[in-house]
Amino acid sequence: MTPVHALRALNGVVARELARFLGQYTRLAGSLVRPLLWLVVFAAGFRAALGLSITEPYQTYITYEIYVVPGLVGMVLLFAAMQGALSMVFDREMGSMRVLLLAPLPRPFLLFAKLVAITIVAVAQAYAFLAIAWLWGVDFPAAGFLTVLPAAILAALMLAAVGLLLSALIKQLENFAGVMNFIIFPAFFLSSALYPLWKMQESSEALALVCRLNPFTHAVELIRFALYGRVDALGLAVTTATLAIAFALACWAYDPGRGFRPARGGD
Repeated sequence: MTPVHALRALNGVVARELARFLGQYTRLAGSLVRPLLWLVVFAAGFRAALGLSITEPYQTYITYEIYVVPGLVGMVLLFAAMQGALSMVFDREMGSMRVLLLAPLPRPFLLFAKLVAITIVAVAQAYAFLAIAWLWGVDFPAAGFLTVLPAAILAALMLAAVGLLLSALIKQLENFAGVMNFIIFPAFFLSSALYPLWKMQESSEALALVCRLNPFTHAVELIRFALYGRVDALGLAVTTATLAIAFALACWAYDPGRGFRPARGGD
């Protein structure tokens, strides 16, 4: 595989994913409805009920809207990554996955190209939400638009890798929604996206432990710190490790000779 061939394949996979995204006009709107609903409606009610003391990375008392924005960025990335996984299942059923995986290039590279494509689309949606939140009046440093980019990319890569792994496990498109209910909602609600871990600990030590063990929690905290120009070392380590493990398992699962299930029709 020459660099020219690799770049051409990467461009082709990314261009196809972007074309699919841009051709679905309601997809962007749909991806923003959920986080905006939390920001505009739920946050207004939680502001009075949920007091937030000074906690890292914040230097003063904050409103709930400020706290929840990084978690909602994580929500956008999470749903976008799962949407990318859904497209993998759809492509496999339609047969186009066969064309991709039978290309004369290493299968891990082809999966990595798909990973990059999903990440680009996910990060674009996350930035659209961040811009709306900033215009709505949520106060975070303007420099955060730049400093959060590496964290958003890494978080999106991790979630997309988990999505790739799930797409290898889900045999039929109609099973996707049910499986996602056991992945997306527990990952999101059992994290620090909506509530600080110390608040969760006041309610239940067991739930707080689950939240700390949840990789999505660390992805959210990585984004939260990055918005303020800081690095969460633990979040960086856990997110990177989860990305590496999930992508390695996805490559193994998509290997027709060693995967979790027998390949069908060259897929």
